[in-house]
Amino acid sequence: MTNLYYTAPALELSAALAQSSLGGKVFLCNSGAEANEAAIKLARRARPGGKLIVLEGAFHGRTYGALSATPQESKQAPFAPLVPGFVVVPKDAAALSAAIDADTAAVLLEPIQGETGIHVTSDELLRAARDACDRTGAVLVFDEIQTGMGRTGTLWAYEQTDVVPDALTSAKALGGGLPIGALVTGPQLADVFQPGDHGSTFAGGPVVASAARVALEICSDPKLLARVRAAGERLAAGLAGLGYVAAVRGRGLMLAIDLADGADATGLARRALLEQRLVVNATGPATIRLEPPLIVSDEEIDDAVARFGALSP
Repeated sequence: MTNLYYTAPALELSAALAQSSLGGKVFLCNSGAEANEAAIKLARRARPGGKLIVLEGAFHGRTYGALSATPQESKQAPFAPLVPGFVVVPKDAAALSAAIDADTAAVLLEPIQGETGIHVTSDELLRAARDACDRTGAVLVFDEIQTGMGRTGTLWAYEQTDVVPDALTSAKALGGGLPIGALVTGPQLADVFQPGDHGSTFAGGPVVASAARVALEICSDPKLLARVRAAGERLAAGLAGLGYVAAVRGRGLMLAIDLADGADATGLARRALLEQRLVVNATGPATIRLEPPLIVSDEEIDDAVARFGALSP
């Protein structure tokens, strides 16, 4: 059912999403990349022709606008030329602040960069982005497609910082296994889109919206969120005790390990699957990403750490 028409599940989901976060309006779509495309269009509608600032190491999707916001040569090069107007800035507060000016439509960033190995965006950098956007009238958008829905131990990752974005995007876990994405705005951006500016044939259908409403309710449970934080601490501590692990980073159950002594992450991920039945992935030559289910038990965590221990290179 096209979102030219409303259904009760879509309205209920949208209201719950807004209430859980920024309090504005919601555009429902079918994926994270679509949510980020909507955010890009929203920013350009608010400030026509403005540039869009993204951070080194970002990943925002594989459609053309979202890909243009993803400064990774291996992903962009085969599809050049890309959408113009994107400016890549180092993950440095001073550099980011200097790059944001009156010609900036938006700053799009991830509270934790997931695709390149679970790199937490510093509070200093987030505050610099917020202050510069406030100074220039640019829009601050948080891509919470990986970090949202309790993954970091709060419903939204921004809740663990003192920075509130003007809009956020969500997908992945939002659908509880069904395809959905969402752009959520704060009140100041709620009426930027005008009729006909954006739409989708299948977005916000009653089945997927109903599933997402239940997923949002479950992932908002304070007991579950507290459990995610505790489980993440237990897993991080166990991994840090392994001799071949040089570093552990992340928040909640969104973690990564760096391997010591030039160990091969791709080879270790393959061995983890074939020898120990552990599903992880290598996000770099020496980095393994771990994102277990939010309901993982202490016993399962301890078992996984023991299995990782048996993989010592």
